[in-house]
Amino acid sequence: MTGLRYAGMGALSALLAVAGTHVTSAADQGQPAPTKPAAAAPAAAKPAAKKPVKKFRTPWGDPDLQGIWSNATTTPLERPNELSDKTELTDEEHAARQQKVAEARNTDNKPAAGDPGTYNEIWWERGSLLKRTSIITDPPDGRLPPLTPQGQKDADARAKARLGHEWDSVTDRDTHERCILYHGVPPMPTGYNNNYEIAQTPDHVAILSEMIHEVRLIPIKPRPHLNPSVRQWMGDSRGRWEGDTLVVETTNFNKFAGGLWAIGNHKPYEGSGETMKVIERFRRVDENSIDYTFTVDDPVTFSRPWSGALPMEKIEGPIYEYACHEGNYAMSSILGGARAEEKKAAEEAAKKKQQQ
Repeated sequence: MTGLRYAGMGALSALLAVAGTHVTSAADQGQPAPTKPAAAAPAAAKPAAKKPVKKFRTPWGDPDLQGIWSNATTTPLERPNELSDKTELTDEEHAARQQKVAEARNTDNKPAAGDPGTYNEIWWERGSLLKRTSIITDPPDGRLPPLTPQGQKDADARAKARLGHEWDSVTDRDTHERCILYHGVPPMPTGYNNNYEIAQTPDHVAILSEMIHEVRLIPIKPRPHLNPSVRQWMGDSRGRWEGDTLVVETTNFNKFAGGLWAIGNHKPYEGSGETMKVIERFRRVDENSIDYTFTVDDPVTFSRPWSGALPMEKIEGPIYEYACHEGNYAMSSILGGARAEEKKAAEEAAKKKQQQ
């Protein structure tokens, strides 16, 4: 609009200049010069139309996702059976279920007999229940799609291999006990430390996960994926901007990685990462929120792709270093306890044999 107005003013100025030349020419021919009309008051100039200011932009113009965010929620990955016909809760249903979930998970309650207890409520930051009844948005029933025959075969093989060997060595334990990986890709929420810090440059987006302090460094300039022979715990990510949305495609997971490896009853899917591709979308919607969605496509494991959504809410920082290996007594205690039980069982077997 500004350009058009200035073009019009230039044409008007040219027309006035031509008119002035014509008047001067008439006076030179001895004819009485016409009375010059009083100059009209110049019209008030309209203020330049302001271009709409795009909010949440970096100094170089990209959408600004920077900040510290949490995706904590007690909403489950899959829709509970008792809510099979509900995509979203009413206000009343949400309030009642929120209370029910909070009571069921309350660790301030006295532990059962023989249970030494664990963290009390002050340690947890589970977030709250969403109105949507599952993280999964597609399939429409809010449930994971069936495994393929090969996917089921692989899951059965992993379960059989683990049976009776769960405590043989460090490599038989899961990745969070080994301080390797906790929140994978996509990052599913758990009981605490569901926090992420995002930083940007014109060439990269970095996402720091609080839990075990992993960083995803995502190039956003055109670059091919790594060679398929190179496998990583959080895969190989490539990003691009589609309007205000950061789209991230991640491949090259190693076979033990992925975002489903320790999600409750989805444990059989641990190890399904090798043929998985994940598409994530991050879109800043206001000062305190990012709309985060993802799609998992693993044709070897799942009979169809499936998608989910998790709101990310801004929180106060800073994020402190999660130094997992410092004071990590769990691994030595787990394996030490297993060895003690094996020794006890061997001694009892030997004693029983002597008594025969």
